[in-house]
Amino acid sequence: MENFRLNKQIVYAAGMMGWSIMINLIGVMLIFYYLPPDGSGLAVLISQNRWFHIFNILAVILASGRLIDAFYDPCIDRMSDKSKNKRGRRIPFMLYSVLPSAVFCILVFYPPVQGISHSNAIWLLITLTLFFIATTTYAIPYNAMLPEIARTAQDKVRLSTFQQVGFVSGIVIAAQTNVIADVFGSVFHLHDRTVSVRYAVIFLSVTGGIAMLLPALVIDEKKYCNSTPSSTPLLASLKESFSNRNFIFFIVACFSYYMAINLISNGLLYFAKVLANLSANEGGILMIFMVVLSVAFYPAVNLSVKKLGEKKIFVISLFMLAFAFFGIPLIGKLHIPPRIMLYSSVALSAFPVASLGILPNALLAGLIDDEVRRTGDNKEGMFFAVNFFSIKLGQTAGLSLFAMLTIYGKDPGNDLGLRLTGVAGAVLCIIAGITFAGFRQRANIYD
Repeated sequence: MENFRLNKQIVYAAGMMGWSIMINLIGVMLIFYYLPPDGSGLAVLISQNRWFHIFNILAVILASGRLIDAFYDPCIDRMSDKSKNKRGRRIPFMLYSVLPSAVFCILVFYPPVQGISHSNAIWLLITLTLFFIATTTYAIPYNAMLPEIARTAQDKVRLSTFQQVGFVSGIVIAAQTNVIADVFGSVFHLHDRTVSVRYAVIFLSVTGGIAMLLPALVIDEKKYCNSTPSSTPLLASLKESFSNRNFIFFIVACFSYYMAINLISNGLLYFAKVLANLSANEGGILMIFMVVLSVAFYPAVNLSVKKLGEKKIFVISLFMLAFAFFGIPLIGKLHIPPRIMLYSSVALSAFPVASLGILPNALLAGLIDDEVRRTGDNKEGMFFAVNFFSIKLGQTAGLSLFAMLTIYGKDPGNDLGLRLTGVAGAVLCIIAGITFAGFRQRANIYD
């Protein structure tokens, strides 16, 4: 097999950027679009009625969409692992999932009624579920390629770093939705904010789709991957995955972390507008600030891993992130300008966001390598499917929890729900750190 050169690594990372644009477009804008704060220029589209005094309709929709998707995850994994397609086990799935991903991402923001309606709730459940299924069809085969195309431990960390650059780039781009909407509104003289946002969504969905296409079109899987189909049946493969002690600690910690980070990232536009009394567009600026600062810490992360190992840096980062999140409830409550408080919290999260972006895929790829060597079965996709499901479950739980907390206040002067998100995010990071302490670290990846 050929070596996976730098230009191919960049193309591979572009796929992650495209996927990230779409996923984070949903993450950043969906709640803001359907349950906007006062003064946003958008209409509320879904009722805030409570079920059992806790759940609102949006939280139930988000959880239901992922639950349906969950049953699909192991199916796409097995189809990918066992595929005998002449183009490889992964590329064909990636190729044919791009268009549905983009189409359903756009349709999520085209509910039938411009006001509160049960029809909007049904529309959102259907389009969001189909969007999740389409992006899963891309992401599981895409990630399952990593252990094969990155052959050494250092190669895995390097490619994971490229992946993370693609992922955070997607976050930054998706966070500029309101800015892009402003540009479209100005250029095309649009006076309806909803129309401007939809134009921005179409632009970003198409951009993300093009980026996702690049690795599917450019990378020749046969040259870089050992495409021997897995022979283990689905249930047996699942059982073997869950019998790995390290893998259990890994996915539980990742679930808690992704729930926390999505809880906070979904609230960023609200924090800027409601807690700090800034424009919603400054939420996008905050995201750029965090990403640029976190990317600047990438060399420090790699150096720290060489000194202390992946596990220690992973756990330390989770506790650092918890400390940063505890600052959110205090915004506007101390004798410190709210803007400074908000930017300080974001700055404190930069190093942990950098390390927690790089290390998980590298840790998982190494864990999978050990398992493949032990069993002789190429079932990389199953491990990534289970991990991806835990990540998606965490993302959805974060979205759902944020939607639930908005019941307790999301507007200026009535913001308790937003402040509670900071407390919840910090507690989740602490839980993740304590859980991952049970992970038995293999030899340092740099040894």
